Amino acid sequence: MTENQIKWWQKAVVYQIYPRSFQDANHDGIGDLKGIESRLDYVKKLGADVIWLNPVYASPNEDNGYDISDYEAINPEFGTMEDFESLLSEAHARGIKIVMDLVVNHSSSKHQWFIESKSSKDNDKRDFYIWRDPVDGHEPNNWGSFFSGPAWKFDEATGQYYLHLFAEGQPDLNWANPEVRQSVFDMMNRWVDKGIDGFRMDVISLLSKPDGLPDGPVPTDAHYASSNDMVANGPKIHDYLQEMREKVLNNADLMTVGEASNVDIKNAKRYAAKDGSELNMVFQFEHMELDENADPALGKWDNTPLPLTKLKENLSKWQNELAGVAWNSLYWENHDQPRAVSRFGSDAPEFRVKSAKMLATMLHFMQGTPYIYQGEEIGMTNAYNLGWDDFNDIEIKNARKYLVERDQLIDADTLLDYVHYKGRDNARTPMQWTDGKNAGFTDVDPWLKLNDNYKEINVDAALADEDSVFYHYQKLIAFRHDLDIVTTGRYELLDPEDEQVYAYKRVGDQEELLVINSFAKETIERDFALPDEAELLISNYQDDAGKDLRPYESKVYRIQK
Repeated sequence: MTENQIKWWQKAVVYQIYPRSFQDANHDGIGDLKGIESRLDYVKKLGADVIWLNPVYASPNEDNGYDISDYEAINPEFGTMEDFESLLSEAHARGIKIVMDLVVNHSSSKHQWFIESKSSKDNDKRDFYIWRDPVDGHEPNNWGSFFSGPAWKFDEATGQYYLHLFAEGQPDLNWANPEVRQSVFDMMNRWVDKGIDGFRMDVISLLSKPDGLPDGPVPTDAHYASSNDMVANGPKIHDYLQEMREKVLNNADLMTVGEASNVDIKNAKRYAAKDGSELNMVFQFEHMELDENADPALGKWDNTPLPLTKLKENLSKWQNELAGVAWNSLYWENHDQPRAVSRFGSDAPEFRVKSAKMLATMLHFMQGTPYIYQGEEIGMTNAYNLGWDDFNDIEIKNARKYLVERDQLIDADTLLDYVHYKGRDNARTPMQWTDGKNAGFTDVDPWLKLNDNYKEINVDAALADEDSVFYHYQKLIAFRHDLDIVTTGRYELLDPEDEQVYAYKRVGDQEELLVINSFAKETIERDFALPDEAELLISNYQDDAGKDLRPYESKVYRIQK
């Protein structure tokens, strides 16, 4: 890849905003569009090029906006369409692009399409969703919901089940129906006409269901088969995305990223092929699932630390195998993941800043488009002060309902430890702007309890400290913009068996970068045989101790060939 071949989104850095938790401007305890607009200068100061906006559409909020009842209306909690248009205009005035969340594997059960579909078997919209007759008086197959429990809901009025891979209020759309696809494409084009800059596509790998909807294997001690294994990367998925490319995505210079659960390298090379036939890049989850519970019935719920060697092996595989073929997305955090510094680094007061910077450096010098989730850039941590009565997330609530109360696979205290480690509400606590009332997020009770460390960890404190995590991210973004080798250089892992240090090179024709990241809590020694002319580009310590790597030390050298 030469400089002339680099696409704008390959040198861009994306800042993800979860609107409910970013900034409340209308004093109701819920973040909103005007609140986001009021903070655009902060995003600009950070240096991000793109904002990925989590769903702001009309929704009954069974899954915090990922259950959409009207794709072309704004949720009144967030404001109006005029507020959205103002946000888009003000962002563009600052050179910031806006990428919208696209949630079209399913809609809300309150969407007019589903209301009509449910009304009778012969309604024109019946085939917009996936309905099936009972089998032997039970669900049509043994698939389980991603939110625990069965993936089917019985409708008494019509005597059939509808498929919901997520919550009961999120019925799956039937993408095999060409009318569904065209309706979605028409809706997308209307957003493109408004001037948005792209789409982040929710669970896009699940659109194509397998022919015949067959049963799947059921893990030991579990009641249902994994829908991920049965549904992801189905037989028509690439046909559907190529049709989307033809009918929508070629109509403007858009950035597209697909959330692709259960994607493997082979499929990723098709989803994000450099020929531009489908999407620009995908979010894959392998590095986020390496520490899942050994008991498949418990799925993600565990708190066992991830061995660094497994992380290196996985991230290196994606770096090497997509190079020159497809494009990576790079992330530690999002609205569905806990805080990275608590999971992969250390949120202990003596290590939090150093390990947050180390994790940032490790990721941002890789090839791909980096994503920063709100609060990551100031080192926000998991919210250990949230208890069972505080959680809002349906995934957490269902985990307790099924794993603790119904199946008795685990006790509530152990699950709470796991939730504090990996639960989604860790990332959804309100943004910590100040050390004042409600962290400057709102002047009334917030929709979700605040992390109680906001007095120490907040934007005001970060901006006042020139050695803060914020300014480290600002420097990393500048390197992404200015150094082509970060975009084009070859990735080369060093010492794959080292259990404490993740070191790699980015190799170009004229120079190379050596990226060294210690995951150790103590000082260790490593000799990388640096040439005398090696230039230290960035570090999370004020000096260079040479062979000694201090706790969570991270440093990047530039070496001319």
